[in-house]
Amino acid sequence: MTVPRSPHAGARAAIALLAAAVMAAACGSSDTPAGSDSSTLVAYTGQSGDYQINFNPYAPTNIGGTGTIFQTLFFYNIVGDAEPTPRLATDFTWNADGTQLSITLRDGVNWSDGTEFTAADVVFTLDMISRNKGMNSTGYAGRAEAVDDTHVVITFDRPSFADGPSILGKTYVVPAHKWKDIADPAVTPMADPIGTGPYLLEEFKPQAYTLKANPTYWGGEPAVKKIRYLALSGNQAGAAALKAGQVDWQTGPVPDLKDVERNYPGYRSVITPVNQIALVTCGNTTLGCQGPQTDPAVRQAIYHAIDRTQLNALAFENTGSDISPSFLLPDRDSALISDRLHDRTAPMRPDQGKAQQLLENAGYAKGSDGIYARNGEPVSLTLSTVAGWTDYITAADTMGQQLRRAGIEVTVQQVSWNEFVDARDRGTYQLIIDSLYQGPAPDPFYLYNYFYSTAQTAAVGAKPGPNVSRFSDPQVDQALDALKLVNPTDTAARQPHLETIQTRIEQAMPYIPVLTQGTISIYRDAKFTGWPTNSDLYAFPAVWAHPDHAEIILRLKPTGR
Repeated sequence: MTVPRSPHAGARAAIALLAAAVMAAACGSSDTPAGSDSSTLVAYTGQSGDYQINFNPYAPTNIGGTGTIFQTLFFYNIVGDAEPTPRLATDFTWNADGTQLSITLRDGVNWSDGTEFTAADVVFTLDMISRNKGMNSTGYAGRAEAVDDTHVVITFDRPSFADGPSILGKTYVVPAHKWKDIADPAVTPMADPIGTGPYLLEEFKPQAYTLKANPTYWGGEPAVKKIRYLALSGNQAGAAALKAGQVDWQTGPVPDLKDVERNYPGYRSVITPVNQIALVTCGNTTLGCQGPQTDPAVRQAIYHAIDRTQLNALAFENTGSDISPSFLLPDRDSALISDRLHDRTAPMRPDQGKAQQLLENAGYAKGSDGIYARNGEPVSLTLSTVAGWTDYITAADTMGQQLRRAGIEVTVQQVSWNEFVDARDRGTYQLIIDSLYQGPAPDPFYLYNYFYSTAQTAAVGAKPGPNVSRFSDPQVDQALDALKLVNPTDTAARQPHLETIQTRIEQAMPYIPVLTQGTISIYRDAKFTGWPTNSDLYAFPAVWAHPDHAEIILRLKPTGR
C-alpha cells in the first residue's frame, strides 16, 4: 500500500554522447533499433543510469511491473471523475457505517505460472501489508477474510471509507504461494515476478529490460506485444532519443515544447497539471530540524518573494499553472477551496515589500550585505536539487536570484539522486525542490494524509513516511482523523475538516507552493493509436505513473508503421 514518489527525468551530458547511449540502450537482444518493431513500445521513464533488477511492487527500489505484471483490484483515474474500473475485482460494497468492505473477485484468473488466483491471495497480501510497517504507508488496519474463492470481506474497528481507494486501487496483489516464505517483503529484490497482469518479464539488461505480452492474460493478449524500458542519462538523452525516433513514449521536459509536432514528426504531447512543485522545508524544530527555514515567517517571506510568472517562463516553458496554498488542485478541487484562505491561489508576481515586512515583524533586520539576519544568524539557506534535473535546476537558480532581491540568500546545491533521497528522508536539509503527488483517487484527503499527518513523519535522523517536512499539527491530525470517518460522498460533512487543514497549512507553510506542474508526456501517435488526450484523459499519461501506464498500454493499437 505504498505510494511511490514520482520519478523525474534528469542528467547533463553532451548530445553526441547521449545519442550514442540511446542507440546502445535501445538495442535489446538483437541489433534491431528499438523503434523499428511496429508492435514494440519503447518507453523512457526518466531512469538515469543502469537498472538494478527488482520487480517487487512494494520495494522502494522497484523498477517496474506495477500494473503490467502485478495488478490492483480496481483502477482509479486521479485526473478524472469516473467510477473505478474493475481489474482483479468486479464489484465492492460498504456497509452503512463504513466498517465492512465486501469485494467480489474476478473468476477464471490465473497467475502467470498457471496457479489459480483466489481470495486467499488477496487476504495474504493485505495481511502482509498490515504486518510490515514499511509497506503500510496509509495505516491500513483492517482484518481480511476469504468467504470463498471469489469473495473477500474486510472488517474495520471504525468507519474506514477513506481506506477504500488505497485498498482497491493501490494495493498490488501478490501470489501467496510465491511470497509466503519471503522474510522481508518490504525490501526483498525480485528478479522473477509472477503476476496476473497483461505482461511477463522477457529479458533484463542493466541498460534496458523488456516485457512481453501474456498470452493467457484474463483480459486477452494485448495488442502491444512488447514494451522495452530504456535506461538513459537524463532528460537531454530523452530528447535526443525522441529526435532519433528511438523512443515512443517519455515524460519530461523537451526543448521547444510548443513545436513538438514539427520538431518530432509523428509525435504529440499532452500536458497534465497534477503534481505540485514545492520548496520542501525541514521545518519542525521539535523533531530536530535546524536553520532559518524553521521559522514560519521565513517560509511566508519566501512564498511572497517568488516571481512565479518569470519562473514558469524560464524553467518550465510556461507549462506550469496556478497553485493553491491549500494544495488543492485549482481546477479539479475548485469547489473545495476555503474562502477563509488569504490566497485562493499563490500570487504569480512577487511582493518584495510583503516579504520584507514579514521578516522585519519577526525581528529580522537587513545587514550591510542586503541579507536579513536575527540574533546574528543570517537568512542564508541551501536549496538542494538533483544533478541533471535541468528544469528544477533552472527553477532553483532563478528563485535564488529572486529571493536575494528580498534579502534572503539561497545557495543552490546539486547532488546525486541517492544523496537527495538520503538527505530528504533523514531531514538533513534546509530546502529541496520536489513535488507533492496525488493519492489513489481524485480526493485531496490523500495528499493531506501523506504530507501533513504526524503519523507519516519522524524525528530527524529516522526515516519518515511521505511527510519529510516533519510537519505536525494537532488540529490537522484531528481533521484527518475526522475525515476518515466520513463517507466521501458527504461533501457537506467533510468540508469543515478540509477547511481546517487548508487554513492551518497556509499559516505554517512547511511546503512552500511554487507552481502546479504541467507534467509533459510525449508519445508517438504515428506508431500507436489510443493515447490519452486533453479531451479524453482516461488515465494520468505520465510513463512513470502506476498503474495508469498499464491502462494506457492496454488501450494502444499498433498502426503497423
